[in-house]
Amino acid sequence: MYNLPPKIADRLDSGLFANLHTFLVVARYKSFSRGADELCLTTSAVSHRIKRLESALGMSLFVRLTRKIALTADGERLFGILQRTMSELAQALEPTSEERVEGRLTVYARPSVAACWLVPQLATFSADYPGLSIDLRVGNDPIDFRSQNIDLAIDYTHGPFPGLVSHKLMDESTAPVCSPKYADQHELIGCPSNIVRCTLLHDSLAWNHASHDAEWALWCSQNVPDAVLPDRTHTFDRSDLCIVAAVNHLGIAMGRRHLVESHICSGELVLPFGAFSQSSPYSYYAVHREGVLPRRAAVFVSWLRDISQRKE
Repeated sequence: MYNLPPKIADRLDSGLFANLHTFLVVARYKSFSRGADELCLTTSAVSHRIKRLESALGMSLFVRLTRKIALTADGERLFGILQRTMSELAQALEPTSEERVEGRLTVYARPSVAACWLVPQLATFSADYPGLSIDLRVGNDPIDFRSQNIDLAIDYTHGPFPGLVSHKLMDESTAPVCSPKYADQHELIGCPSNIVRCTLLHDSLAWNHASHDAEWALWCSQNVPDAVLPDRTHTFDRSDLCIVAAVNHLGIAMGRRHLVESHICSGELVLPFGAFSQSSPYSYYAVHREGVLPRRAAVFVSWLRDISQRKE
């Protein structure tokens, strides 16, 4: 049986779960009044529950501003844990069936993640679940479950996902990549300063609200802050197109490890400035609506997490 740390367990009362549920609702709306409406309580009662929970846990969960509230770092962490826990509990309580999982699952993913990581592995999923059909849709539009009519989304981001449940799949790391021929022509191996001779390949939509050169700017600030970047560039709205361009000697791209590993293993791409040593602040997530997840979607999320752990 799972045991709480004694310092916390000693301070918990029988209202713990009611207080946790209250926190989950308030955190979802970032509003005491809207949370109170959903829970059919007064705003004062909701506030008292949150204060008792904060006292029991020994941490502040909200920053109380003049006209709104915001989650603290501890609050964000607890909110994420509770979202995942409630989703997993709902799945566990869903009636089981001995029949095989069947039906159609609509998945929305970023084009590069779909092309370079997801689609190459779908054969293994299909072999395990032959009765499930995947309807994969790709795009760079913000995730909207209401208008897009999807069951599940896969995104490269750092969240948060208000009103949704997210499952972190894997972290990412980045490094410049180019073809061996391009590296030789521009004398790049071990010489980051020679990047000024190159043509940079940009993914202009690397993540939500990213600038066109966000990945390169981030990498340079963390690795070679004094680097002089060239004016010569080509810009794409997909990382996989940057990869194709780099393989075909157009320039040097910012490679994400999970998307370019196969090209490096095959020798089509090289890492002129060394291995993937810089962790990206962004990660891959599977995201879905709150509530009971259909069994066909639950098994797909479980499979995504399994293959992600193997990749890590």
